[in-house]
Amino acid sequence: MGNPIRVLHVLGGTGLGGAESRIMDLYRQMNREEIQFDFLVHSGAVHRAGDDENARKPQFYDEEIRKMGGRIYVLPKFKVYNYFIYRKAVKAFFTKHHEFRVVQGHMTSTASIYLPLAKRAGVPITVAHSRNAGVEKGLKGMATRFFRRGLCQKADYCFACSKAAGVDVFGAKWMERGEVRIIHNAIDTARFAYQPQKSAAMRRKLGAEDKLIVGHVGRFDAQKNHSYLIEIFAALCRKREDAVLFLLGEGAGRAKIEKQCEALGIRDKVFFEGNQKQPENYYQAFDVFLLPSFYEGLPGVLVEAQAAGLPCFVSDTVTREAQATGLVTYLSIQQPPEKWAQAVLSVKRERKDTSGEVAARGFDVKNQAAAYRSFYLNGDVSGL
Repeated sequence: MGNPIRVLHVLGGTGLGGAESRIMDLYRQMNREEIQFDFLVHSGAVHRAGDDENARKPQFYDEEIRKMGGRIYVLPKFKVYNYFIYRKAVKAFFTKHHEFRVVQGHMTSTASIYLPLAKRAGVPITVAHSRNAGVEKGLKGMATRFFRRGLCQKADYCFACSKAAGVDVFGAKWMERGEVRIIHNAIDTARFAYQPQKSAAMRRKLGAEDKLIVGHVGRFDAQKNHSYLIEIFAALCRKREDAVLFLLGEGAGRAKIEKQCEALGIRDKVFFEGNQKQPENYYQAFDVFLLPSFYEGLPGVLVEAQAAGLPCFVSDTVTREAQATGLVTYLSIQQPPEKWAQAVLSVKRERKDTSGEVAARGFDVKNQAAAYRSFYLNGDVSGL
């Protein structure tokens, strides 16, 4: 067999984020003698083409990527004022690297720069892939909107994880014309299937066998609305003394949330677990899952929580396309946190294995991997 074709995924980094996790789920399913993934990421430690890529600090998935045969390349972080430096670095990269059959850009804020340059360098297939349905507030968000203009015309294919993500990045007109293909984020559903014995063992390990365990998975970023989540949990504590909260993830906002917990007198009930290589173990232990985000594309963590059979309480700004089971309750983040606490306590369900139900709704990565294989090898989008 000859060399595998190479697919380049363009991302902000290879940390434990939603897009990165979904791409890694897909990568693990690929026959790597046939299809290999490489990664083009961004770092503030790199300032121009030819800089030492090793200046970038290692990230969560680096080791696994390299073990599977993937390569990681680095561009300077885009900051608007370095537009020409960034463009020059992208051009230099694709002038040097001609091996990619597909370039799939998940970082849509600068895809209008790097995808046309990839195409001019001879890449057969370019893809702009929308993974979120909102932008940050302020000048950064305005700049993102500006550079996304006309993106649909600058890629061979446009993918989005949900209708909302498609409209946000590519616009309603392109969605109505059918120019954007919706591909829901998929997971390894069997990995998250509820197992009573495993659940009991993990609860013992956490020292919380007899507690009401509330869980959340997500980076500490303004989008995830952790401050409101903490208010919900504080309200819950006033009703249930045995409540504890486990937070998985890292991010710049973590210190602020720790201080908020201290100010509310609940710091001893909140456990900051950081990034976890096996988050499925925590889902086994949770009793409920909270996701009060301001916006999402299609949150993989919500799909994971449903596959684990967890009652989920989610902001009504999160797309309904992520609802694969009857386990999801949508609530407004404009309501007092007490309303969320009441909703959590009012749900009494016997937990069971719902992973098959989630898979049947099209969220299983094994089936999605087969469709992507056809696309990467033959340019066939019919299965996606």
